[in-house]
Amino acid sequence: MTLLQVKGLEKKYPDGTVALKGIDFEVNEGEFIVIIGPSGAGKSTLLRSVNRLVDATNGAVIFKDRDVVKAGTRVLRKIRREIGMIFQGFNLIERASVLNNVLHGRLGYMSDFKGMFYLFNQSQKKTAYELLHRVGLGEQIYKRADELSGGQQQRVGIARALAQKPALMLADEPIASLDPVSSNVIMDYLYNICREEGIACLCNLHQVDVAKKYATRIIGIHAGEKVFDGKPEELTEDIINQIYHNKKKELVANE
Repeated sequence: MTLLQVKGLEKKYPDGTVALKGIDFEVNEGEFIVIIGPSGAGKSTLLRSVNRLVDATNGAVIFKDRDVVKAGTRVLRKIRREIGMIFQGFNLIERASVLNNVLHGRLGYMSDFKGMFYLFNQSQKKTAYELLHRVGLGEQIYKRADELSGGQQQRVGIARALAQKPALMLADEPIASLDPVSSNVIMDYLYNICREEGIACLCNLHQVDVAKKYATRIIGIHAGEKVFDGKPEELTEDIINQIYHNKKKELVANE
């Protein structure tokens, strides 16, 4: 079943930079799609256009039959409830506890008054506890977020996104700032949980080898255009060179 449709998506920034040039693709329920491409290709702009952290210039983003691009404030808030997001820089409240950071995933379902005063109920807290145990942080629940390692903080980010009970997960370079061991841990948790829960995922990555390992489908972006959309085994060396325009050696050197 189709969960998301991106149609003719374009983004031009006020300085004249054209980040997206008529991007089209669909996401089905449960797919784990990795978006690859060189720095500046438009991967982050594309991902952030899906939940309208970036406003598209033209085109449509249809999520569960609702157009994200045209949605008013109330409808957009409802859409965002069902779209979890994991950030490269973790985006946690550093002075807050690990538990409270995860509970922030429920704010979209609460009134502004309850959210302002952290009036979470016992059911919400129980779910947060369970999610933290699920990502291996059961012993870190009451620590401040800034006391954790980078890999642990990203696991908090995954748990927070899961607290929304999303149908779609967006992961914007979730392992870019992590060492190889932590990167493997994060990708294992993200992939396995999404597959177990039937959550579709759109994940931006620089590492082609990681994309091939986890993706059920890969989309290649170059200079704001989609230049590949297919299965990992269809991503040949020639196609990789097309995506990166002979930047593959540089990519491997930076991994």
